Amino acid sequence: MALEWTRVSLAWQQGASLAILLLLLLTIGYIARGWRRLDVEFRTRVGPEKLALAQRRHGESEQRFRALLESLPKVAVQGYDRERRVIYWNEASTQLYGYDAEEVQGSLLEDLIIPGEMREDVIRAHRNWITKGDAIPPGELELVSKSGAPVAVFSHHVMLGEHTHDPLMFCVDVDLSDQKQVRRELDFVTHFDPLTRLPNRRTFESELEGFMRECQRRRMHLAVLFIDLDRFGDVNVARGFEQGNQLLMQVADRLRECQQDSALLSRFDADEFVMAFAYLSAERDVLTLIDRIMAQFSAPFALEGGELHVTARLGVSLYPDNGREAAELIHHAELAKNRAKGSDHSRYWFFNRQIHDTLLRQHELLERLQRAIERQELCVHYQPQVSSMSGRIENLEALVRWFPEDGGEPVPPSEFIPLAERFNLIHRLGDWIVREVCRQQACWKAAGLNGYRIDINFSGRQIAVPGVFDQLQRCMQEYHLNHRDIGIELTENVLVQADDSVLESLHRLYHRGMKIAIDDFGTGYSTLSYLKLFPVTSLKIDRSFVTDAPASPRDRAILAGIVFIAHRLGLEVVAEGVETLAQLELMRDLNCDLVQGHYHFRPMPAAEVQRLMRDQPLLSIP
Repeated sequence: MALEWTRVSLAWQQGASLAILLLLLLTIGYIARGWRRLDVEFRTRVGPEKLALAQRRHGESEQRFRALLESLPKVAVQGYDRERRVIYWNEASTQLYGYDAEEVQGSLLEDLIIPGEMREDVIRAHRNWITKGDAIPPGELELVSKSGAPVAVFSHHVMLGEHTHDPLMFCVDVDLSDQKQVRRELDFVTHFDPLTRLPNRRTFESELEGFMRECQRRRMHLAVLFIDLDRFGDVNVARGFEQGNQLLMQVADRLRECQQDSALLSRFDADEFVMAFAYLSAERDVLTLIDRIMAQFSAPFALEGGELHVTARLGVSLYPDNGREAAELIHHAELAKNRAKGSDHSRYWFFNRQIHDTLLRQHELLERLQRAIERQELCVHYQPQVSSMSGRIENLEALVRWFPEDGGEPVPPSEFIPLAERFNLIHRLGDWIVREVCRQQACWKAAGLNGYRIDINFSGRQIAVPGVFDQLQRCMQEYHLNHRDIGIELTENVLVQADDSVLESLHRLYHRGMKIAIDDFGTGYSTLSYLKLFPVTSLKIDRSFVTDAPASPRDRAILAGIVFIAHRLGLEVVAEGVETLAQLELMRDLNCDLVQGHYHFRPMPAAEVQRLMRDQPLLSIP
């Protein structure tokens, strides 16, 4: 109703302005016709006395006309001669444009109120009217005031003495500032929610269509999240609508914190908000977004009546799987939200059941992993690295394992490590591994089992945290370990993406005697120049080259080249995934330094490794 009244009010104001403009045009036309009668008829058909009387009456009429112009504060009238110099400037023009009548007399129109980009067009239009009779059409213009501020007007032009040597042009400008403001308010109400000032459903759908087209072009995913506040109606009943509105504005502010450049946020209804996230590289990335949004509801909201805890339910639809149009995606997200509201345990729901089950399982696994760290369900197993020639255990690699305390099946690292990285749990998990390895190495050294270095894997997310290697050294100092007791393994992709501070830390560790290996070599960038730039001491050839090498001349050639170049650079070479005698014999033939794999040892608990180091320091060589 308010929107309709705004439209009616705007239409009435425009009608009133046009009515005043029409009155002025009729008046100017009347004066013009009177001037022409005096100039033509009276001079030829009446005597001097009647001519003087007519001139006096015409002058009185012109004075009344001027009084009329001066009495209309919203209607600015200016008169210009043949060269567009000011000859008339009423008070409304002064109020509208900021110039006094005295200071503009004789000034050019284009030097006063015409913006620079319009000057040539205005001059050309005025000349065409004088020389060709092409009248300037009325219309809305944006002129400029003395201060340089824009001035919106509806401008109409009248030419007096059009076919004489001294034509006069009058500009009648109606101030549209109020109407423009009403239009802006009307446009805002049409496209935005007045309370939260977020885009409304109409605007959201339009912008979403654009995001979908771009995601289609890039072949990327998009997610629509429909957010519904739990029991919002109870808030209005218990605390009143004013506090309910305060809550909605605070919710909007918190959701804005989740926005990115490629995210949309809208308020649809009383307690419904909708977000869209574009350019997702994978569907599973939605879980990160859900956690980010849910985290916004973890802290209470501060209202006048005290703090209030509020929860929300989410429905999720994905593009292109759940719809090809914006309205369809939104509808499916709303249906998923309704399923979440009807669920006793799920705070969110995916429209696609298969995706929902997969992502829900990942989320449950993440929660279990967090509890597993607290309950010490994780342990470290150690896999020996063996000399390919002597069969002697030289070093150990630390590998984390997860055995649920409820006796369930072990969770493979390939499942929970990527999950920990994706949801930033890898830092906590990594700190635990470092401390556990340092503790175990200290125990073995105290038992007289010296000389077996333990290598720890670090992911890209781990080393991106400032001071991660300083923390490693502090832990080593706490357990009285030196830099030959612990080694570091990094993939080549991690090294390439490392910043200067990380490389500086690695160089310090390298010069202090710590061994640094490139893990899974050959599967990343594999640019040989990196071997010169990075402080590494060994290469670990990825198992994908070792597996087929006995039967593949191409793989054998690659292995031979890696070993040759590494040895020329003074690097140690470790072959991963050695599981057969043929693979072991090939590694010997290629002069590979160490082998690691199930042919000799699987990853083992610390107790088994300790017995092995004591009782079987040497392996029989087939």
